[in-house]
Amino acid sequence: MPELPEVEVVRRSLQSFINGLKIKKVTIFNRNLRYKIKRNFERIIEHQKIIFIKRRSKFLLLGLENNFTILIHLGMTGKIFISKENLKKILKTSFYFESEMNKKHNHFIIQFNNKVKLIYNDVRKFGFIKLISPNQRHTNNHLQNLGPEPLNSEFNYIYLNKKIRNIKKNAKSLLMDQKIVSGLGNIYVNEILNLSSVNPKKMSKNLSLVETKKIIRNTKITLKKAISLGGSSIRDFKGVSGNNGNFQQNFMVYNRSNQMCKKPGCRGLIKKIYISNRSTFYCLKCQK
Repeated sequence: MPELPEVEVVRRSLQSFINGLKIKKVTIFNRNLRYKIKRNFERIIEHQKIIFIKRRSKFLLLGLENNFTILIHLGMTGKIFISKENLKKILKTSFYFESEMNKKHNHFIIQFNNKVKLIYNDVRKFGFIKLISPNQRHTNNHLQNLGPEPLNSEFNYIYLNKKIRNIKKNAKSLLMDQKIVSGLGNIYVNEILNLSSVNPKKMSKNLSLVETKKIIRNTKITLKKAISLGGSSIRDFKGVSGNNGNFQQNFMVYNRSNQMCKKPGCRGLIKKIYISNRSTFYCLKCQK
């Protein structure tokens, strides 16, 4: 599943292509995604200008002139393609996709007034697109219970220390909880805990102040680096420029089972276990 850095790269890609454009036509081929696309969707968004493109956690938000907001979640295999008449190829903006777009998995197309098209393609159909009305902005069930953004100042060691005292979760599950901190997923949590020298199985309430400070610092460092490198190319992620995301070349532990830890002076063995049915990688030496 695309995590915060990958979705942020998509947001920046869309920002450069469709922000400020007016929606000319919406074509829906399949309304039955994770949530059924309502019948009034086209009527509400057609002839509206995109006035902002934001990201909240792993969600994309496209603001319209009429104060409605288009909410998009890519699910497991959702992809957003950009097509323009004078472009020789379709540009890819999302995390999981094949070398060529399989048109049978195109579920909707938003066409803009300058002949640019946004194409949503999703093999497994776990992603979705919804409309948030002006009076639902602060009560939307997908957004209202999310924790702070990890790159914001409110995600700090004071906040985290307060949260962990009454939570019966291990360190890995703590950072995966979207109500605690939003946008983190399996790849980056593995990396953050390794850089912080914290065992993923350690109970959160037993984390020291030094450890929580390390987690906060390494969360921000890791995410900023991943965004700057274009996300992780676990399955051929590319931004609209066509460049591969290459953060995977910097993985310390993720998907490196039975290899040596990359930390200077460590050389410990990386072990793979499962926590809450998610693959977890950690160093047996520096993450005791």
